[in-house]
Amino acid sequence: MNLTLKIWRQKNANTKGKMVAYPVQNISEHASFLEMLDILNEDLIHKGEEPVAFGHDCREGICGSCGLYINGRAHGPDETTATCQVHMRKFKDGDTITIEPWRAKAFPVIKDLVVDRSAFDRILQAGGYISVNTGSARDANEILVPKPIADEAFSAAECIGCGACVAACPNASAMLFTSAVVSHLALMPQGQPERHKRVEAVVAQMDYEGFGNCTNIGACSKECPKGISQIHIARMNKEYMAAKLINSKGIEETAGGFG
Repeated sequence: MNLTLKIWRQKNANTKGKMVAYPVQNISEHASFLEMLDILNEDLIHKGEEPVAFGHDCREGICGSCGLYINGRAHGPDETTATCQVHMRKFKDGDTITIEPWRAKAFPVIKDLVVDRSAFDRILQAGGYISVNTGSARDANEILVPKPIADEAFSAAECIGCGACVAACPNASAMLFTSAVVSHLALMPQGQPERHKRVEAVVAQMDYEGFGNCTNIGACSKECPKGISQIHIARMNKEYMAAKLINSKGIEETAGGFG
């Protein structure tokens, strides 16, 4: 396959970027998208040019670091698929492929196609954990969780924090990611004692980072490589309203039941 790649090149967040066209030749249809970029970079290095910076790590759709905007879609043409799992057979010989970084105020460009997603880390630090007493861990089998609840919690825990939801949303909202954090822990018994403090903390941090508001467009779930449902956004809104009501009434927070 012979292709033309139009790639966003930008030295850092403080400089202007531009699209640069690169021809690539003899690309196997069995190569992954990232392998194709590796081939391009090898060619650029041999020519003495600066290689294209792009994020990657596990290349197995687990770590979430490979996010790219490909031909106007987060992660490319396949649904529920991370960029690293996209293969060149999804494109045709002679195609022009436009490759851009995630574009959001809260995701400043580090270089070329790599963005700073540490805003997600700070949201997790604000409430993506549970506090427990030190000592021997309880046997997990002692804590009974109904299977429908466990399945729903797991569906939220599948989030890999890639940022596709933010990139796909015209408002650059992080509600899907943040709600996955809240929903996962609010559903499990270990997350009950801090559920109301948690949702207030993560929402406050999300707003502080500069993410936009959710207007229920649905692009976040559509482009999510793990298919995270908008149901979790509804649950987070419910949790948030309950937390505000408790605070306004001065009610003492208790463990409660499953959400």
